[in-house]
Amino acid sequence: MPPTYEATSAWAQAQDAADPLAGFRDEFLIPPHEGRDGRYFCGNSLGLQPRAVRPALSAELDYWGELAVEGHFKGRAPWLNYEDYLRDNLAALVGAKPIEVVAMNTLGVNLHLMMVSFYRPTAERPAILIEAGAFPTDRYAVESQIRYHGFDPADALIELEGDGPHGTLSMAAIERALAEHGHRVALVLLPGIQYRTGQAFDFKAITALAHARGCTVGFDLAHAVGNLPLALHDSGMDFAVWCHYKYVNSGPGAVGGVFVHERHATAELPRFHGWWGNRRDNRFQMAPTFDPTPGAEGWQLSNPPILAMVPLRISLEIFHRAGMDRLRAKSLQLTGYLEWLVNSQLADLLEIITPADPTQRGAQLSIRVRGGRERGRALFDYLVDQGIIGDWREPDVIRISPAPLYNRFADCLAFAEAVRAWSDAG
Repeated sequence: MPPTYEATSAWAQAQDAADPLAGFRDEFLIPPHEGRDGRYFCGNSLGLQPRAVRPALSAELDYWGELAVEGHFKGRAPWLNYEDYLRDNLAALVGAKPIEVVAMNTLGVNLHLMMVSFYRPTAERPAILIEAGAFPTDRYAVESQIRYHGFDPADALIELEGDGPHGTLSMAAIERALAEHGHRVALVLLPGIQYRTGQAFDFKAITALAHARGCTVGFDLAHAVGNLPLALHDSGMDFAVWCHYKYVNSGPGAVGGVFVHERHATAELPRFHGWWGNRRDNRFQMAPTFDPTPGAEGWQLSNPPILAMVPLRISLEIFHRAGMDRLRAKSLQLTGYLEWLVNSQLADLLEIITPADPTQRGAQLSIRVRGGRERGRALFDYLVDQGIIGDWREPDVIRISPAPLYNRFADCLAFAEAVRAWSDAG
């Protein structure tokens, strides 16, 4: 039966008191507002800083100062193979085998590196299929790759228009597009969660449809990693890229992540070669011929930036302790409560454009303010002044994302009460 919610402080506080994950909130620095914790709903854009990051970074700085180059071989976590300290937890987070993942570079760089290998256009099959209104990182990258290969984006960039409410995409629309254009499509590149609408996509179903048409399949998981339980290996997708500064709380501009399916682990694919992608057992022999490490690590270019990897290591350890299944269960409750508050208490003011089906969304609810963009922007600015931090996406969307590691039911209620207070004052 549907959960029973109440728009009262007593109810929200009781849920928070009974939350088995409540203690994780204390592991993060919550931005203050007027002497108390603010209400932070922007983990979909920049996650909060884990308290353990500062001492961990300080320790690495101490090793650098005390050991210098010997820090590659000594200390608690020698730098030479630092990626080893992240791999297993990263693989678990995204539902992959350890050989299939690596933390490296940033999302846009990794997307280009993956397309070097997995976008191999021909005159008969030059196209890339993306969603209309894709995040600029993806659209800029695919358009430039198409041009780089000598094709015209006007012909070879196919954009899927939303056919559902508020611009969401149905599986039927994806299937129709592949039936019509699949013979020309070299690469299908879609998001795990669409950044503006908050819609989540079915990786396995999309991959099966695309592979049946002879297309390679990749996903941008920027808004999905750390938000949804993922099963990248089982999905069959060829590759995925993502960032770690959103739900994975690894800091602004954090090191990104890459998944390459195990079936490509030793494939002779074209790629840009780099020293750190060479096999470890002969990397330091300085051989002139590139000998790739099997799996995703073979796409590395340079040795990892240790000080940038430390926050990711800390955050992955937190996720390992919390468990994505438990985090997803709490996320469903929190987002469900936020949705109920909007629909039951604020329907005259707000409209949710994210799918109502919980299986088609993560923590994020994308909200429009009734009355148009100017009212929406006015509400957003008011909320910021009240210490309630979401984010604004043009032209008229406020994104509110209760992250289960640190958000509470009381935060959701505070958002609803602030919206009503703004309306009553206006």
